[in-house]
Amino acid sequence: MRSSSQPTQPAPALLAAMLVFTAANAIISFSAFWASRNTVAEPPAAGTGTSTASTAAARSLWEAYDAHLAEAKYVDLTHAIEPGMPLWDGFSQPKFGAAVARVATPGFIAEGATYGYAAQGFVAGAVSLATDQIGTQLDPPASSLESHAAHWNELGATISDLPPTVTLRPLVVVDISRKVAAEPGYTASVADVLAWEAEHGRVPAGAAVLFRSDWSRRWGEYLVEGKMPAVFPGVGLPALQFLHQNRSILLHGHEPLDTDSTPTLEGEAWLMHHNYLQVEGAANLHLVPPAGALLSIGFAKIKGGAGGLARLVAVCPPAWPFGVSVREAPAAPLPQQPAPLRRSADGEACSSVA
Repeated sequence: MRSSSQPTQPAPALLAAMLVFTAANAIISFSAFWASRNTVAEPPAAGTGTSTASTAAARSLWEAYDAHLAEAKYVDLTHAIEPGMPLWDGFSQPKFGAAVARVATPGFIAEGATYGYAAQGFVAGAVSLATDQIGTQLDPPASSLESHAAHWNELGATISDLPPTVTLRPLVVVDISRKVAAEPGYTASVADVLAWEAEHGRVPAGAAVLFRSDWSRRWGEYLVEGKMPAVFPGVGLPALQFLHQNRSILLHGHEPLDTDSTPTLEGEAWLMHHNYLQVEGAANLHLVPPAGALLSIGFAKIKGGAGGLARLVAVCPPAWPFGVSVREAPAAPLPQQPAPLRRSADGEACSSVA
Protein backbone atom coordinates (compact mmCIF):
# COMPACT_ATOMS: atom_id res chain seq x y z
CA MET A 1 0.00 0.00 0.00
CA ARG A 2 1.26 3.48 -0.83
CA SER A 3 2.39 5.81 1.94
CA SER A 4 0.18 8.79 2.71
CA SER A 5 3.27 10.95 2.26
CA GLN A 6 3.48 10.02 -1.39
CA PRO A 7 3.90 13.19 -3.49
CA THR A 8 1.31 13.93 -6.13
CA GLN A 9 3.39 16.51 -7.96
CA PRO A 10 7.05 16.46 -9.08
CA ALA A 11 9.32 17.46 -6.20
CA PRO A 12 10.48 21.09 -6.67
CA ALA A 13 13.97 20.30 -5.38
CA LEU A 14 14.65 17.60 -7.94
CA LEU A 15 13.07 19.63 -10.72
CA ALA A 16 15.30 22.53 -9.73
CA ALA A 17 18.31 20.24 -9.94
CA MET A 18 17.28 19.12 -13.42
CA LEU A 19 16.92 22.76 -14.51
CA VAL A 20 20.38 23.50 -13.17
CA PHE A 21 21.75 20.52 -15.14
CA THR A 22 20.08 21.81 -18.32
CA ALA A 23 21.33 25.36 -17.82
CA ALA A 24 24.86 24.18 -17.10
CA ASN A 25 24.94 22.05 -20.22
CA ALA A 26 23.67 24.99 -22.26
CA ILE A 27 26.46 27.21 -20.91
CA ILE A 28 29.08 24.62 -21.78
CA SER A 29 27.67 24.02 -25.28
CA PHE A 30 27.39 27.76 -26.09
CA SER A 31 30.89 28.50 -24.80
CA ALA A 32 32.34 25.69 -26.90
CA PHE A 33 30.45 26.85 -30.02
CA TRP A 34 31.53 30.50 -29.63
CA ALA A 35 35.18 29.59 -29.11
CA SER A 36 35.18 27.22 -32.10
CA ARG A 37 34.20 30.01 -34.50
CA ASN A 38 37.68 31.57 -34.48
CA THR A 39 40.01 29.08 -32.83
CA VAL A 40 41.17 25.53 -33.21
CA ALA A 41 40.29 23.50 -30.14
CA GLU A 42 43.34 22.35 -28.18
CA PRO A 43 43.62 20.67 -24.78
CA PRO A 44 44.39 23.18 -21.98
CA ALA A 45 48.03 23.45 -21.01
CA ALA A 46 49.00 21.88 -17.72
CA GLY A 47 48.17 24.15 -14.81
CA THR A 48 46.13 26.63 -16.83
CA GLY A 49 42.73 25.23 -15.87
CA THR A 50 39.59 25.60 -17.97
CA SER A 51 37.54 28.57 -19.10
CA THR A 52 35.69 30.67 -16.55
CA ALA A 53 32.33 29.63 -18.05
CA SER A 54 33.19 25.93 -17.90
CA THR A 55 34.44 26.21 -14.34
CA ALA A 56 31.31 28.07 -13.25
CA ALA A 57 29.13 25.49 -14.97
CA ALA A 58 30.98 22.64 -13.30
CA ARG A 59 30.58 24.27 -9.91
CA SER A 60 26.87 24.75 -10.52
CA LEU A 61 26.52 21.00 -11.11
CA TRP A 62 28.47 20.25 -7.94
CA GLU A 63 26.27 22.67 -6.03
CA ALA A 64 23.16 21.01 -7.45
CA TYR A 65 24.51 17.64 -6.34
CA ASP A 66 25.24 18.85 -2.81
CA ALA A 67 21.94 20.69 -2.51
CA HIS A 68 19.65 18.05 -3.98
CA LEU A 69 21.14 14.71 -5.00
CA ALA A 70 23.24 14.06 -1.89
CA GLU A 71 20.07 14.20 0.20
CA ALA A 72 17.88 12.34 -2.31
CA LYS A 73 16.73 8.77 -1.62
CA TYR A 74 18.18 6.09 -3.90
CA VAL A 75 16.17 2.92 -4.60
CA ASP A 76 17.63 -0.05 -6.49
CA LEU A 77 15.28 -1.32 -9.21
CA THR A 78 17.53 -4.19 -10.28
CA HIS A 79 17.42 -7.97 -9.86
CA ALA A 80 20.71 -9.66 -9.01
CA ILE A 81 22.03 -12.16 -11.55
CA GLU A 82 22.20 -15.53 -9.78
CA PRO A 83 21.81 -19.28 -10.32
CA GLY A 84 18.26 -20.49 -10.93
CA MET A 85 16.93 -17.01 -11.73
CA PRO A 86 13.74 -16.63 -13.80
CA LEU A 87 14.54 -16.87 -17.51
CA TRP A 88 12.82 -17.46 -20.81
CA ASP A 89 12.82 -21.22 -21.43
CA GLY A 90 14.96 -20.79 -24.53
CA PHE A 91 17.97 -19.56 -22.51
CA SER A 92 20.29 -21.52 -20.24
CA GLN A 93 21.03 -20.52 -16.65
CA PRO A 94 24.12 -18.45 -15.85
CA LYS A 95 27.06 -20.37 -14.40
CA PHE A 96 29.30 -19.17 -11.58
CA GLY A 97 32.61 -20.42 -10.27
CA ALA A 98 36.19 -19.48 -9.48
CA ALA A 99 38.54 -18.16 -12.15
CA VAL A 100 41.42 -20.50 -12.98
CA ALA A 101 44.94 -19.75 -14.16
CA ARG A 102 45.28 -19.97 -17.94
CA VAL A 103 49.00 -20.66 -17.67
CA ALA A 104 51.33 -21.54 -14.83
CA THR A 105 53.27 -18.78 -13.08
CA PRO A 106 56.26 -20.40 -11.33
CA GLY A 107 56.19 -19.82 -7.60
CA PHE A 108 52.75 -18.28 -7.78
CA ILE A 109 50.10 -20.59 -9.30
CA ALA A 110 49.86 -23.78 -11.36
CA GLU A 111 48.03 -23.94 -14.68
CA GLY A 112 44.32 -24.65 -14.12
CA ALA A 113 44.45 -23.84 -10.38
CA THR A 114 41.94 -21.44 -8.84
CA TYR A 115 43.03 -18.16 -7.28
CA GLY A 116 42.65 -17.83 -3.52
CA TYR A 117 43.40 -15.47 -0.64
CA ALA A 118 45.79 -17.84 1.09
CA ALA A 119 48.06 -18.60 -1.86
CA GLN A 120 47.70 -15.64 -4.23
CA GLY A 121 46.22 -12.99 -1.97
CA PHE A 122 43.06 -12.47 -4.02
CA VAL A 123 40.09 -14.26 -5.56
CA ALA A 124 38.50 -13.86 -8.99
CA GLY A 125 35.13 -15.10 -10.13
CA ALA A 126 34.21 -16.74 -13.42
CA VAL A 127 30.74 -16.04 -14.78
CA SER A 128 29.30 -17.62 -17.92
CA LEU A 129 26.15 -16.10 -19.41
CA ALA A 130 24.27 -17.93 -22.15
CA THR A 131 22.60 -14.66 -23.18
CA ASP A 132 22.88 -10.90 -22.79
CA GLN A 133 19.10 -10.74 -22.28
CA ILE A 134 18.81 -11.73 -18.65
CA GLY A 135 17.38 -10.27 -15.44
CA THR A 136 16.86 -6.50 -15.37
CA GLN A 137 17.78 -5.55 -18.90
CA LEU A 138 17.68 -3.05 -21.72
CA ASP A 139 16.30 -4.19 -25.06
CA PRO A 140 17.81 -2.18 -27.93
CA PRO A 141 16.24 -2.34 -31.42
CA ALA A 142 18.68 -5.06 -32.50
CA SER A 143 17.16 -7.40 -29.89
CA SER A 144 15.50 -10.50 -31.32
CA LEU A 145 14.10 -13.89 -30.43
CA GLU A 146 14.61 -16.82 -32.77
CA SER A 147 11.03 -17.98 -32.24
CA HIS A 148 9.74 -14.53 -33.23
CA ALA A 149 11.70 -13.68 -36.37
CA ALA A 150 9.46 -10.69 -37.04
CA HIS A 151 11.20 -8.90 -34.15
CA TRP A 152 14.52 -8.85 -35.91
CA ASN A 153 15.83 -5.44 -36.92
CA GLU A 154 19.14 -5.98 -38.68
CA LEU A 155 19.87 -2.26 -38.86
CA GLY A 156 18.71 -1.54 -35.32
CA ALA A 157 21.02 -0.07 -32.69
CA THR A 158 22.84 -2.51 -30.42
CA ILE A 159 23.57 -1.91 -26.76
CA SER A 160 26.97 -0.37 -27.56
CA ASP A 161 25.28 2.13 -29.89
CA LEU A 162 23.24 3.76 -27.11
CA PRO A 163 24.25 7.39 -26.49
CA PRO A 164 25.35 8.47 -23.01
CA THR A 165 22.28 10.71 -22.84
CA VAL A 166 20.14 7.76 -21.71
CA THR A 167 21.90 7.89 -18.34
CA LEU A 168 19.57 10.16 -16.31
CA ARG A 169 15.91 10.85 -17.11
CA PRO A 170 12.64 11.91 -15.42
CA LEU A 171 10.91 8.82 -14.03
CA VAL A 172 7.18 8.19 -14.41
CA VAL A 173 5.64 5.18 -12.65
CA VAL A 174 2.18 4.18 -13.86
CA ASP A 175 0.58 1.95 -11.21
CA ILE A 176 -1.57 -0.86 -12.61
CA SER A 177 -0.96 -3.19 -9.65
CA ARG A 178 -4.55 -3.22 -8.38
CA LYS A 179 -5.87 -4.12 -11.80
CA VAL A 180 -3.26 -6.86 -12.12
CA ALA A 181 -4.21 -8.24 -8.69
CA ALA A 182 -7.77 -8.65 -9.97
CA GLU A 183 -6.70 -9.82 -13.43
CA PRO A 184 -3.12 -11.28 -13.63
CA GLY A 185 -3.02 -10.95 -17.41
CA TYR A 186 -4.11 -7.30 -17.43
CA THR A 187 -2.70 -5.17 -20.26
CA ALA A 188 -1.89 -1.51 -19.58
CA SER A 189 -3.80 0.92 -21.79
CA VAL A 190 -3.80 4.54 -22.89
CA ALA A 191 -6.48 5.12 -20.25
CA ASP A 192 -3.96 4.14 -17.54
CA VAL A 193 -1.52 6.75 -18.83
CA LEU A 194 -4.23 9.41 -19.02
CA ALA A 195 -5.30 8.58 -15.47
CA TRP A 196 -1.70 9.17 -14.34
CA GLU A 197 -1.67 12.52 -16.18
CA ALA A 198 -4.96 13.57 -14.60
CA GLU A 199 -3.28 13.34 -11.21
CA HIS A 200 0.33 14.35 -11.95
CA GLY A 201 0.32 16.39 -15.16
CA ARG A 202 1.61 15.64 -18.64
CA VAL A 203 4.24 12.91 -19.03
CA PRO A 204 7.56 14.77 -19.54
CA ALA A 205 9.20 14.46 -22.95
CA GLY A 206 12.26 12.24 -22.78
CA ALA A 207 11.02 10.45 -19.67
CA ALA A 208 11.37 6.81 -18.70
CA VAL A 209 7.86 5.44 -18.09
CA LEU A 210 7.80 2.27 -15.99
CA PHE A 211 4.63 0.28 -15.40
CA ARG A 212 4.21 -0.99 -11.86
CA SER A 213 2.39 -4.33 -11.77
CA ASP A 214 4.02 -5.85 -8.62
CA TRP A 215 4.79 -8.93 -10.73
CA SER A 216 8.42 -8.74 -9.60
CA ARG A 217 7.50 -8.96 -5.92
CA ARG A 218 7.12 -12.72 -6.41
CA TRP A 219 10.53 -13.04 -8.08
CA GLY A 220 11.75 -15.20 -5.20
CA GLU A 221 8.91 -17.64 -5.80
CA TYR A 222 9.73 -17.89 -9.50
CA LEU A 223 13.33 -18.53 -8.47
CA VAL A 224 12.37 -21.46 -6.23
CA GLU A 225 9.90 -22.92 -8.71
CA GLY A 226 12.39 -22.61 -11.57
CA LYS A 227 9.78 -21.18 -13.94
CA MET A 228 7.68 -18.10 -14.50
CA PRO A 229 3.88 -17.99 -14.53
CA ALA A 230 2.29 -18.50 -17.94
CA VAL A 231 0.00 -15.52 -17.39
CA PHE A 232 1.61 -12.14 -16.76
CA PRO A 233 0.69 -8.45 -17.10
CA GLY A 234 1.63 -6.57 -20.24
CA VAL A 235 1.72 -3.14 -21.84
CA GLY A 236 -0.61 -2.78 -24.83
CA LEU A 237 0.52 -1.59 -28.23
CA PRO A 238 -1.81 1.47 -28.20
CA ALA A 239 -0.24 2.62 -24.91
CA LEU A 240 3.27 2.22 -26.32
CA GLN A 241 2.37 4.12 -29.47
CA PHE A 242 0.72 6.90 -27.47
CA LEU A 243 3.73 7.34 -25.20
CA HIS A 244 6.27 7.45 -28.03
CA GLN A 245 4.27 9.28 -30.68
CA ASN A 246 2.26 11.66 -28.47
CA ARG A 247 4.52 12.13 -25.45
CA SER A 248 7.99 11.61 -26.99
CA ILE A 249 9.30 9.48 -24.14
CA LEU A 250 12.76 7.89 -24.11
CA LEU A 251 11.57 4.42 -23.17
CA HIS A 252 8.98 2.42 -21.31
CA GLY A 253 9.64 -0.45 -18.93
CA HIS A 254 7.82 -3.29 -17.21
CA GLU A 255 8.40 -5.88 -14.51
CA PRO A 256 7.86 -9.14 -16.46
CA LEU A 257 10.43 -10.35 -18.99
CA ASP A 258 8.17 -9.78 -22.01
CA THR A 259 6.25 -6.71 -23.14
CA ASP A 260 2.98 -8.56 -23.68
CA SER A 261 1.57 -12.05 -24.17
CA THR A 262 0.14 -11.66 -27.66
CA PRO A 263 1.05 -14.51 -30.09
CA THR A 264 3.46 -12.27 -32.02
CA LEU A 265 4.55 -10.10 -29.06
CA GLU A 266 3.20 -7.18 -31.08
CA GLY A 267 4.28 -4.48 -28.66
CA GLU A 268 7.93 -5.48 -28.64
CA ALA A 269 7.85 -6.02 -32.42
CA TRP A 270 6.58 -2.47 -32.94
CA LEU A 271 9.18 -1.00 -30.59
CA MET A 272 12.11 -2.80 -32.19
CA HIS A 273 11.02 -2.01 -35.77
CA HIS A 274 10.58 1.66 -34.87
CA ASN A 275 13.99 1.87 -33.19
CA TYR A 276 12.83 2.33 -29.61
CA LEU A 277 14.51 1.04 -26.49
CA GLN A 278 12.72 -0.70 -23.63
CA VAL A 279 13.40 -1.92 -20.08
CA GLU A 280 12.42 -5.42 -18.97
CA GLY A 281 12.62 -7.05 -15.55
CA ALA A 282 12.33 -3.88 -13.46
CA ALA A 283 12.11 -4.46 -9.69
CA ASN A 284 10.91 -2.60 -6.58
CA LEU A 285 8.59 -0.20 -8.37
CA HIS A 286 6.36 -0.29 -5.29
CA LEU A 287 9.13 1.60 -3.47
CA VAL A 288 9.26 4.67 -5.73
CA PRO A 289 6.86 7.60 -6.16
CA PRO A 290 4.67 7.87 -9.26
CA ALA A 291 6.13 11.31 -10.11
CA GLY A 292 8.99 13.60 -9.15
CA ALA A 293 11.87 11.07 -9.27
CA LEU A 294 14.71 10.49 -11.72
CA LEU A 295 15.93 7.22 -13.22
CA SER A 296 19.63 6.41 -13.41
CA ILE A 297 20.31 3.87 -16.18
CA GLY A 298 23.58 1.94 -16.22
CA PHE A 299 24.45 -1.03 -18.41
CA ALA A 300 27.31 -3.22 -19.56
CA LYS A 301 28.59 -1.86 -22.88
CA ILE A 302 28.97 -5.11 -24.79
CA LYS A 303 30.14 -4.39 -28.33
CA GLY A 304 27.27 -5.25 -30.65
CA GLY A 305 25.16 -6.60 -27.78
CA ALA A 306 21.57 -7.51 -28.62
CA GLY A 307 20.67 -7.00 -24.96
CA GLY A 308 22.01 -5.04 -22.03
CA LEU A 309 22.55 -6.15 -18.45
CA ALA A 310 21.18 -3.10 -16.66
CA ARG A 311 21.50 -1.43 -13.26
CA LEU A 312 18.50 0.81 -12.65
CA VAL A 313 18.35 3.18 -9.69
CA ALA A 314 15.51 5.56 -8.86
CA VAL A 315 16.58 8.92 -7.41
CA CYS A 316 13.66 10.01 -5.23
CA PRO A 317 12.88 13.23 -3.31
CA PRO A 318 14.62 13.52 0.09
CA ALA A 319 11.35 13.21 2.01
CA TRP A 320 10.46 9.93 0.33
CA PRO A 321 10.21 7.18 3.01
CA PHE A 322 12.06 4.49 1.04
CA GLY A 323 15.65 4.19 -0.13
CA VAL A 324 18.92 5.55 1.24
CA SER A 325 20.74 8.85 0.81
CA VAL A 326 24.39 9.37 -0.04
CA ARG A 327 24.96 10.58 3.50
CA GLU A 328 23.42 7.36 4.86
CA ALA A 329 25.34 5.10 2.46
CA PRO A 330 28.41 7.00 1.21
CA ALA A 331 29.96 3.77 -0.23
CA ALA A 332 33.46 4.86 0.75
CA PRO A 333 34.56 2.91 2.61
CA LEU A 334 32.23 0.01 1.82
CA PRO A 335 30.95 -1.97 4.81
CA GLN A 336 32.80 -5.08 5.94
CA GLN A 337 30.79 -8.27 5.41
CA PRO A 338 29.95 -10.65 8.30
CA ALA A 339 31.64 -13.68 6.71
CA PRO A 340 33.87 -14.58 3.73
CA LEU A 341 32.26 -15.08 0.33
CA ARG A 342 31.72 -18.72 -0.55
CA ARG A 343 29.75 -20.39 -3.36
CA SER A 344 27.57 -23.46 -3.12
CA ALA A 345 27.83 -26.36 -5.55
CA ASP A 346 25.52 -24.63 -8.04
CA GLY A 347 27.48 -21.38 -7.82
CA GLU A 348 25.13 -19.47 -5.55
CA ALA A 349 26.90 -16.80 -3.54
CA CYS A 350 26.61 -17.16 0.21
CA SER A 351 28.36 -15.65 3.21
CA SER A 352 29.64 -18.63 5.09
CA VAL A 353 32.82 -19.78 6.73
CA ALA A 354 32.03 -23.38 5.78
